Amino acid sequence: VLAGNNDIDILIEGHTDNVPYKGSGQIKDNWDLSVKRATSIVKILLQNKDLDPQRLIAAGRGEFLPLDIANNSDARRKNRRIEIILTPNLNELFDLLK
Repeated sequence: VLAGNNDIDILIEGHTDNVPYKGSGQIKDNWDLSVKRATSIVKILLQNKDLDPQRLIAAGRGEFLPLDIANNSDARRKNRRIEIILTPNLNELFDLLK
């Protein structure tokens, strides 16, 4: 469906819980973890060769936009997520406004 709608851009946002990530290697903190979460979904989407990579955006929000602010395991589980945001390509609209 996404590949067939070339006028829609796809933003993949990664989110984490509020527990500080203390990893080593390339992923250092919750920001890195949220971006890695988003890019992993981008890679899955790109398995569809008909989907134009120029339409994809990967972003990380870290722990700063929680769905549930409670400090318990259920809330943390809800907050570890990705969101896929579909936006129309507004280039044609901007061209009309010129």
